[in-house]
Amino acid sequence: MSENHLACGLSLTITVTLMRALICEEYSGIESLRVGELAEPVPTPGSALIQVEAAAVNFADSLLVAGQYQMKPDLPFAPGSEAAGRVVDTGGIPGLEEGDRVAGFTGFGAMAELALIPEHGLVRLEDATSFDEGAAIPVAYGTSYHALVDRGEVKEGETLLVLGAAGGVGLAAVQIGKKLKAHVIATVSSDEKAEVARGGGADEVIRYDEIDLRKGIEEATNGSGVDVVFDPVGGEATEAALRATRWGGRLLVIGFASGTIPSIPLNLTLVKGNSIVGVFWGRHFMEDPQAEAENLATIMDWVREGSLRPHVQRSFDLEQGADALRWVAERNAIGRVIINP
Repeated sequence: MSENHLACGLSLTITVTLMRALICEEYSGIESLRVGELAEPVPTPGSALIQVEAAAVNFADSLLVAGQYQMKPDLPFAPGSEAAGRVVDTGGIPGLEEGDRVAGFTGFGAMAELALIPEHGLVRLEDATSFDEGAAIPVAYGTSYHALVDRGEVKEGETLLVLGAAGGVGLAAVQIGKKLKAHVIATVSSDEKAEVARGGGADEVIRYDEIDLRKGIEEATNGSGVDVVFDPVGGEATEAALRATRWGGRLLVIGFASGTIPSIPLNLTLVKGNSIVGVFWGRHFMEDPQAEAENLATIMDWVREGSLRPHVQRSFDLEQGADALRWVAERNAIGRVIINP
C-alpha cells in the first residue's frame, strides 16, 4: 500500500492511500486486466473493511470485465464478488471486532488487498474453515440455495437435475440438493468431474460427452423424467432438460456458461404444465437483504456442522489473476478457483 498526495487550491492537500489490485480499466475483457494500484475503499457505516486473504472467481467476472454483465461498475475497478479475510474496520457492525475472520459478498472489488462487505452479506468464519473455502461460499452457495429453496421450492423426494454439476455453483447445487433430501442427477463431461460430483453427493451421474443428454436423463430416471432442473449452462442442454421434466416441473435459469442463450419453444411449458423460473441472486441480495442474510446463516450452519464444504481446485497469485478468470471462463474449473491477494 502507498499514498498519493493531491494538492487542491493553495492550502488543501488530500491524501489518497493506494492498494494493489487486479484492475479493469476498460470493458474489453480478460486480456486487458493488469495488476496495479487503486484507491483503498473508504469504510462506511454498516460495511466492514477487510484485508482480503482470498477472493473466489466466478464465471460472471469474465462477463463483468467485458461489459456484458447486468451491472457496470465505474472504471477503473477490481473484479471479484466474494472474499474472505480479516476485519480491518468494523463499520460499526454490532459484535464485530478488528481481526475477526469473515467472508462475504462484495459485488465487485474482491480481487484486491482490501474490500468492503455489507453487514447483510457478511458471515463469520470458524477456524476450521480456511480463507480459501470461506471465499468460495457466499455467491455459489447463496445462488444455489436461493435457486433451490426460494425459487425452485425443491421438496424431499423430488428428482433434481444439475447441469454443469462440477462447476462452482453446480457442485454447490448438488450438495444443497442432497441437504434438501432430493434425488440428485449430475451432468458432467469427464471422469474427474464425475468423481467430484459423486463426492458432493450426486446419486446419478450423466456423462453428456458420451451420451445424448435427453437419453441419459431417460435412462437415469427409468423414463419418468425430473422435477427440477438447475441450469447454469444454457445452450442446447436447456431445451433437452426442459423436455425431460415431469408434469409441473421447474427449470431454474441460473446463467449461460456455454456462451449461448437458448430460445425455448413455449409450447413445452403448456403441454407439461411446467415453469421456467429466473434466478438472479445478486438482485435478490439487493431487493431482500434480510432474507439473504437468513439464507447465508443457514448455509453457514451447514458448513459448521460439516455437511457442506467447498471444493477448491486451484489458487492463483494476484499477478496470475487474468489466468484465473480465463481458467473459469474456459470451463476448466472443477469446484472453485481462488485468487490470493
